[in-house]
Amino acid sequence: MILETYPTETQRFLRKQKDRFDNPVAYEMRQGAEGLFQELLEGIDPAKISPFLDRIIRIKAVQDFSPSQALTFIFLLKKVIREELKSEIRENQLSEELLKFESRIDKLALIAFDIYMKCRENVYELRVSETKRMLYGLLKKANLICEVPEQEPDLKDGDVDSLT
Repeated sequence: MILETYPTETQRFLRKQKDRFDNPVAYEMRQGAEGLFQELLEGIDPAKISPFLDRIIRIKAVQDFSPSQALTFIFLLKKVIREELKSEIRENQLSEELLKFESRIDKLALIAFDIYMKCRENVYELRVSETKRMLYGLLKKANLICEVPEQEPDLKDGDVDSLT
């Protein structure tokens, strides 16, 4: 489901390359998804589940996915569960359990949104810092910046009174 949010060509690459070093993006997503699924079955403890979500969402935040695009895979979980367990849910009258599980998925989505927004905030802070650094470099190169030496003024006892 996570890979399906990517263009077809990217999906093929991410599915084909399984090696951690040849394809670190797919590796991180796979590790995050495995941990996420396990924690989802046990319950939603934000402290435990956040690192797994972070592995997936951090990648999407850096790749400029919108929040809805980045988090779509979470909501698709509901669809997959309903489709895969349709007969068991009906036969065993598990509608109540399904609703409880889907409620966990909703909580998961809220945690994921917070993580996504924090990651995007970090990305924007890095971009602003880089822009400031580049601008400073350009201004310095053009001799439009005058650096003031960081020295303490030489004050004598009598000079202190004249400052106040």
